[in-house]
Amino acid sequence: MDQPIGGQPKGAVPSFSLIDGEKNVIIAGVLLAMLLAALDQTIVAPALPTMAATLGHAEYLSWVVTAYLLTATAVAPLYGKVSDIYGRRPVIFAAILIFLAGSVICALAPNMLVLIAGRAVQGLGGGGLFALTQTVIGDLVPPLERARYAAWISGTWAVASVAGPLLGGAFAEHLHWSLIFWINLPLGLIAIAVVNKPLKKLAIAGTRHRIDGWGALLLIVATSMLLLAVNWGGNRYAWSDPQIAGLLAGSGAFWFLFGLRLRMADEPLVSLEVLGNRVVLAGTVTMFLLQGGSIGLAVYLPVYMQATLGLSPGDTGLAMLGLLLGMTVGAGMSGRLVPRIKNYKRIAYSGLSCAVLSLFALACIADRAHLLEVEFATTIVGVGIGTIFPVSTIAVQNAVEKKDLGIATGLLTFLRSLGGAVGVAALGAIALGNDLPLAGEGAMAADMAGPHGSFSIIFIAAGAMLAVSLLTFTFMPQKPLRGYDAADAPIMPE
Repeated sequence: MDQPIGGQPKGAVPSFSLIDGEKNVIIAGVLLAMLLAALDQTIVAPALPTMAATLGHAEYLSWVVTAYLLTATAVAPLYGKVSDIYGRRPVIFAAILIFLAGSVICALAPNMLVLIAGRAVQGLGGGGLFALTQTVIGDLVPPLERARYAAWISGTWAVASVAGPLLGGAFAEHLHWSLIFWINLPLGLIAIAVVNKPLKKLAIAGTRHRIDGWGALLLIVATSMLLLAVNWGGNRYAWSDPQIAGLLAGSGAFWFLFGLRLRMADEPLVSLEVLGNRVVLAGTVTMFLLQGGSIGLAVYLPVYMQATLGLSPGDTGLAMLGLLLGMTVGAGMSGRLVPRIKNYKRIAYSGLSCAVLSLFALACIADRAHLLEVEFATTIVGVGIGTIFPVSTIAVQNAVEKKDLGIATGLLTFLRSLGGAVGVAALGAIALGNDLPLAGEGAMAADMAGPHGSFSIIFIAAGAMLAVSLLTFTFMPQKPLRGYDAADAPIMPE
């Protein structure tokens, strides 16, 4: 299954370079594409009950979310490798078109099975959009200046986090749930139109390559089985059930085979040189752990606010702004400080330490806290978490050669997504074991009223995940951030 690919020969002579205006146009375009994928993770949830009422088979409703998560996570590293070979422009266009094709399938779905299939197709495109957005920014901007754009990326996520549930609820209640998917078409076509011309000037960084098809297949199967296990465990099946044990064992076996493939393949899907880089290894593991804690917290914080503070679902959405906007502010502050501080790791140390302390403080007062105290604590947590995203991403991209930028960024995106899924599952298991309400879609405060355990354990667990991510971050070597030189400038080959 190794497919030889003819790529850009080394030593191509540059003829054109991008001006600042063209760089900003490209970045705006790829962020719009990223918004498509981010919005689709948040816009669907409020409309799930309406979809079930219209299409039937409500027992499969969780697959509307799971199908997207499975495919989007599994293909992220593959997109990085392919874009290193073919160049960013055709691969970004392919990702957008696949995503739009999935959107059309979802919008026209006559039954639940077709809707789930459409969501899986959407994920195949959406997984590439996450990785390729940061890769393209890495192409355009040197590491020394790249942190300034971190606030743009975090702002995109903040918009999706706030606008997604509002739009999804409004479409489902007042118009039609299919508009959740139809809205992607004009946004996707605008993104293609915006970046079409300037992206032609981006060089193909790689040389002649082979795509490791067997490695890609092993990775996708191993990831899919793991995600199915963490999504179903403690929810559809008990963790001790044979189905979950079988999925975990199967995933472990395929991960083992994938590791063997990396050592045996002439050109593995993920370069051993990249995997062996201490900065890449520590940075990706840090992001895995960090995302596990932050996404798990974002899922269970609304449950806490409704079950313990007595907020309505609408008020809960507003109360979540502290955490979400805090992440945007933290990333923006970190981005501005990175070029000015030689020891840039200190920015993340400080921010993440404050986040851990705030979570442990919130755990101490969780059962008797007032809303303002929760808002203050979660805002600090958001700011602290936000500081580490740009630092880790830039450090990983700075540590690899230009030709490996796509695969390194894809690997970072893959482990970040996988960490989020594992983190939600871990906190779900903790919630189940401590008699806490679970984070069901569309859960109402009234449904969660009544006796339940203390949510302190959730905040302690999330804080512990962040603390371990801080520990792994300390093992990441710090390299001086590069500026542009003649070899790094984004060019179009002759």
